[in-house]
Amino acid sequence: MRIWSIHPKYLDAKGLVALWRETLLAKNVLLGNTKGYLHHPQLLRFRETSSPVDAINHYLSFVYTEAVTRGYNFDKSKIDWTFKPDQIPVTQGQIIFEFQHLLNKLKIRDENKYLTIKNTVNPEPHPIFSLISGEIESWEKV
Repeated sequence: MRIWSIHPKYLDAKGLVALWRETLLAKNVLLGNTKGYLHHPQLLRFRETSSPVDAINHYLSFVYTEAVTRGYNFDKSKIDWTFKPDQIPVTQGQIIFEFQHLLNKLKIRDENKYLTIKNTVNPEPHPIFSLISGEIESWEKV
């Protein structure tokens, strides 16, 4: 499971669809609707918020918006739109790590997307995350 800290605009089609599916799985974990992934490190930052389910719905709302911008047909009803917006801190080191990780994936599966974003100097975080200084997050599997 990868719930990207970087902005979804950087993802290729396969990456965006996978993000949607994996974040919906994460939402079900946070709702207690699954037995797997209960202690997945990607969920730690959501669990640390005052309302993890609101945070994951907020996160999903931006993934949905990116999908609509690209003309994809994601199911809007999968999001509880009554969420209270929240910000979650993410380190600059995490953003850089994830962006490089994505570039390595794109070299193999989507050369056009790779060429489009490879010269990005300061990759943006997903809008739910507020950038702070620091190294790669402690929950990241390096």
